[in-house]
Amino acid sequence: MYTFEIIATEGGARRGRLTTPHGAVETPVFMPVGTQATVKAVKPQDLKTLGAQILLANTYHLYLRPGHETVARAGGLHRFMNWDGPILTDSGGFQVFSLAGINKIREEGVTFASHIDGSRHLLSPEKSMEIQHALGADIIMAFDECVSYPAERGYVEASVGRTARWLARCVEYHKANGGGAQALFGIQQGGMHEDLRRLSTDQITQFDLPGYSIGGLSVGEPKDVMMGTLAACADMLPKGKPRYLMGVGTPDILLEGAAMGVDMFDCVLPTREARHGRAMTRGGSVNLRNAKYAEDFSPLDEACGCETCKCYSKAYLRHLIQSKEILGATLLSIHNLTFLADLMRGARDALEEGRFQAYKKDALARYYHERTETK
Repeated sequence: MYTFEIIATEGGARRGRLTTPHGAVETPVFMPVGTQATVKAVKPQDLKTLGAQILLANTYHLYLRPGHETVARAGGLHRFMNWDGPILTDSGGFQVFSLAGINKIREEGVTFASHIDGSRHLLSPEKSMEIQHALGADIIMAFDECVSYPAERGYVEASVGRTARWLARCVEYHKANGGGAQALFGIQQGGMHEDLRRLSTDQITQFDLPGYSIGGLSVGEPKDVMMGTLAACADMLPKGKPRYLMGVGTPDILLEGAAMGVDMFDCVLPTREARHGRAMTRGGSVNLRNAKYAEDFSPLDEACGCETCKCYSKAYLRHLIQSKEILGATLLSIHNLTFLADLMRGARDALEEGRFQAYKKDALARYYHERTETK
């Protein structure tokens, strides 16, 4: 049911195709994040139109609300959220460490307090698998420990071992409970230490899983440190399996990561930027809160074919944002997601035509031009 084929390469970059029970995913791909079974402010039909191929949802959030049993009774996540394409669920591990306030890590799992009502819960490898089985996503993630930066080397090393032991428990539960309809991905950890990353890779690849993820990046480290670590991490992972970099999505990381051989990316950035009135365009980031757009009746991006750019002006979009109208977030989210879908489609085309490096250089030069607005 799951296959991954590499169609073209250029240097370390790969043009691939990941086949799942709910359709094929052309890679490299950016995956919109629908944390609580919804990509904020955007209908599933609009996601299809703009070119989204696969969506993410989150175990931690759906476990707490509405509950994985409810989703299962609804017929699974695909039916519950009216999305018939592939879905990937995160294990909940990152949210437990970042959102849940006081938590206690022990070999059994992580005890945490709900960010909703303060109730206490234990999320273990087995519980994460139970929830993800009930949700019914095509790709599910192993429960791991995501260590923030900076962290003492001794703690990172201990965490790598714990992540490997938790993966073994995930695999055991997955196999014992009919998980064959879902692809389980392992997660590489190890902080910014190349030798620990290699150790983690050796441990998780022993299970010969359908795919592998790079976790524990963009957790507070300087960008140059992250990119240097990523370059080493991607090359360690099996060449014939999909590689997924978790939780990053700026244009430079998407294209530089693809150049390093990463196939899958996700991030909340495009919809979060939209809610703050910022648009991602081929000429750079545009902050629509700036007064100069009050009477700018041109589209956000002349080269963009999305509904927002075809039908609405910067002046109108600015008005919506300034007025705190929900439509503003919707239209900007549609545009930003279209921008990243188009960016990655262009990367795939360029890889097939042997011009990826030139494409990357040109796209990033235009996006990070001095006209990019950061305030």
